[in-house]
Amino acid sequence: MNRRTLMLGASALGLAAFGGGALYLSRQRAAEAAAAAEATASAPPVAEDLLIRPHSPVLGPPDAKVTLVEFFDPSCEACRAFHPTVMALKDEFPNDLRVVIRYTPFHEGSDEAVRILGAARMQGKFDQVTNALLEKQPEWAVDGAPDLDRAWRVAGAVGLDLEKGMTDRLFPGTTAILNQDIADVQALGIDATPTFLLQGRRLVNVTPEGLTAEVRAAVAAAA
Repeated sequence: MNRRTLMLGASALGLAAFGGGALYLSRQRAAEAAAAAEATASAPPVAEDLLIRPHSPVLGPPDAKVTLVEFFDPSCEACRAFHPTVMALKDEFPNDLRVVIRYTPFHEGSDEAVRILGAARMQGKFDQVTNALLEKQPEWAVDGAPDLDRAWRVAGAVGLDLEKGMTDRLFPGTTAILNQDIADVQALGIDATPTFLLQGRRLVNVTPEGLTAEVRAAVAAAA
């Protein structure tokens, strides 16, 4: 057997191995997705009075047929990664989906970031400030040394009245919201962010693509 034949044979074996590996990964991912969907479907729904509080920020119509609850940390990189998907779903279903935000301040400095969002909400700028904080998150949410002064400046750059915001940050209502959300996080056993519950059921092993598919299916089922 000449050198050319050996090289062609090796290439063919390599392509076959690659194809087999790709097929295995595809089947594995499909199996994982099916298992996740089964786990989600079999999970008992969480009582709404524990899952959604009157103080919770709501994006979308409050009487929407489908409810997606996000346990959210403004310092969380994964929350930042999922944010475009959540916003795209809100825009895709402007009448049928409400997104409920529950604060989950797991990271150092996240409680102050939540206070920024509380001040923004009082000024009617919750969406703008949330988007800005997540977009600029790498600049202020530094592990071990969060730069909260910079986070305030980011909020100010999109229109937050900083003088009023610094006064409102200690508003007792914001402290009460933080305390209640932390208590609910503990009661529900939430241990990671973002955690999503759709129609009261916790989604597991969720990806942006999987979240989109789950919400679309829920909207179709609720129609």
